[in-house]
Amino acid sequence: MDKLESMRAFTKVVEMNGFAAAARTMGLSRSVVNKSVINLENELGAQLLRRSTRKVTPTETGLAFYDRCLQILADVDEAISAVTELQEHPTGTLRINAPMSFGTAHLAPVVAEFMAEYPDVHVELVLNDRFVDPIEEGFDITLRIAEPLYATSLISKQIVPAVRVLCASPEYLESAGEPKSPKELRDHRCLQYGYSGTLSQWRLHGPDGEQSYAIDCVMYSNNGDVLKAAALNHQGIALLPTFLVGESLQEGQLRSVLSDYRPPEIVLSALYPRHRHLSAKVRLFVDLLDERFGGRPYWDLVQ
Repeated sequence: MDKLESMRAFTKVVEMNGFAAAARTMGLSRSVVNKSVINLENELGAQLLRRSTRKVTPTETGLAFYDRCLQILADVDEAISAVTELQEHPTGTLRINAPMSFGTAHLAPVVAEFMAEYPDVHVELVLNDRFVDPIEEGFDITLRIAEPLYATSLISKQIVPAVRVLCASPEYLESAGEPKSPKELRDHRCLQYGYSGTLSQWRLHGPDGEQSYAIDCVMYSNNGDVLKAAALNHQGIALLPTFLVGESLQEGQLRSVLSDYRPPEIVLSALYPRHRHLSAKVRLFVDLLDERFGGRPYWDLVQ
């Protein structure tokens, strides 16, 4: 038996509390299973199991090694499954996490298209605006709209820049006047994405480089749709991505202001654990995202 099969035999002995039961489960003879575990112990130079006439129990070293074996064998099985999928077709469950506003406005149709193309894949889509740990919470793909990620334990595939603009309704601008420079934002009602604990400033890059400008924030929210609704109802100037306000800009319901000034770049990225990079369902879904949103997306026809 090779090393991986010896590890499988060892984990099965621990789970079944004995060599005979493990051998029956694996369809092997007791002597073969026993020999494979002994060879593993000899190679490691450590005792993994305590043997008695009545039972077999793992040593402290054996328990630690058992946990590592489970992880390694699971990764190997997933890699084999992924290669098999590539030769056949994707199956199983695909768990996706995405921001609420982007998910409802743009991601939902793509998910439906994916499901129609690959009916053997079951999708679990979780939408929220909180920061999630993809590995801790078991997501196959996490869509994140943030500044580009470079150092991470996850694979990060940048799909498309998420352009943001300063915008307000024509009615608000007619009433309050249009700001001619970012310094005038302190004299306007501003709608801020985030929480009240964040600084009431906007970082903007313009002809003089990047600077922070004070704003008079009259509303905070962690959801862009709420801020968009306030802007459409003439409540002030909002700094929002065009995937939310592109249609309103195109229809004249909102108007961009201070167009020579832009906030720091943020991008829509697909994040997924490194051990899932071979999965056909992950690869195919990320490819579809790139196909539907890459380049210049439809919501940026007018900026």
